[in-house]
Amino acid sequence: MVGKGLELILHSVRRFRASAAQGRLTVAPALLVLVLAACSSNPPATGVPHEVKPAAESSIRPPDSVSPSGAYEAVSDYRIGPNDLLDVSVFGVDSLARTVRVNSLGTIGLPLIGTVHAGGKTVAELELEIAKSLSKDYVRNPQVTVFVKEFTSQRVTIEGAVNGAGIYPLTGRTTLLQTVAMAKGLDPLADPSSVVIFRMVDGKKMAAIFDIERIEHGTMADPVVYGDDIVVVDRSGSRSFIKNVTDTIRGLVGFQPIH
Repeated sequence: MVGKGLELILHSVRRFRASAAQGRLTVAPALLVLVLAACSSNPPATGVPHEVKPAAESSIRPPDSVSPSGAYEAVSDYRIGPNDLLDVSVFGVDSLARTVRVNSLGTIGLPLIGTVHAGGKTVAELELEIAKSLSKDYVRNPQVTVFVKEFTSQRVTIEGAVNGAGIYPLTGRTTLLQTVAMAKGLDPLADPSSVVIFRMVDGKKMAAIFDIERIEHGTMADPVVYGDDIVVVDRSGSRSFIKNVTDTIRGLVGFQPIH
């Protein structure tokens, strides 16, 4: 069924034609085209493609080594080391909560019990040691929780067309742009539209392609890079393995399985 709006347009066209045939109308044909275009519910094509909205950061899956809470779980018996940042809390005793960084000697300082050696211990071992120290003179049956906020073991590998390829530590939330900056930026032969992050997700090797220039201009999300990620920057005009990957996943949003 023809809608009422379209019926009105067709009726107007018939009147225009009748008036023109009787010589009472001198409206230019081009003007009639503009009127019809303005009345149409679908604007005329301009030849310019619509900008694709960037994917929300939440749609970019973290690797298997990171839990939903953000904890790094690549190694279950992770040994605490210098420069790790720890959240230490005691259930029901908020005044004892502290965020402390392990110093170069492997120690931290906590209220009431003073210096504690954390280096080389697992999280469970450190929790037990702190609980024993507190239970001696200060807190009855303390329930101690230690959360590692920053891991010195987290590393990202960046290679390809960058000025400083290598393996870099992640000491906090790090995005792709920051990772490229750590590698001293793109080299003159880099293809900024072909930057790939390789990641293990759900036990599968996955890859996602990003455009550095679009990220810089705010038209694409700047994804978070995690420990164990591999970032590869393709070279313009290259015919390498990474080129085959980018050709396969270009235009697809999020991480895609690769073989």
